[in-house]
Amino acid sequence: MKQLDIFIISVIIIGSLQTTYAQTDKTDMLLEVSDEEKIILFASFAIAIIAIFLFLSRDIILRKKTSYDNEEFESKKERTYEKYHSDWGDDYEEIGTRKNTKEDTEFRNAARNNELRNYYEDLGVPKDATQKEIKKKFRELAKKTHPDKTKEDSEEAMAKLNKAYEILSDKERREKYDRYLKVS
Repeated sequence: MKQLDIFIISVIIIGSLQTTYAQTDKTDMLLEVSDEEKIILFASFAIAIIAIFLFLSRDIILRKKTSYDNEEFESKKERTYEKYHSDWGDDYEEIGTRKNTKEDTEFRNAARNNELRNYYEDLGVPKDATQKEIKKKFRELAKKTHPDKTKEDSEEAMAKLNKAYEILSDKERREKYDRYLKVS
């Protein structure tokens, strides 16, 4: 596409240079344009208009055909299919919803209110711990704090451990958590 742009710009520049050279003859101070110069100007403007038309219609020209386009349906005549099954809307996102998952919202709100728990401290592992270290430490703590093993009311402590392990064991969730943990 850049080559086409460069070509169009060069044609316009050449056409304008031809026009300026045609006006250098100052005998009568009248604009004298030869037939060759008129052809060059007309061709350059025609190419520019065609280029603009192609640029504006590039989405229609390059659009991928779907199975719906290849078959004859009654809804094509009424245009009802396009109303309800248009594929152009799939490419666009609502403003403000980009990467705005429930978990992101939870982390963001907790970080704003200084309520974001430090899951690394809950598990007792350093921030640069590997997945194996996290899993090992979680299992050790789970054996110690599980309500069936301790015969105590340790459900809340176990829930905190589970939440910490759930976040830190998943690579993507851990990256999100680390990003919001740095904010607070």
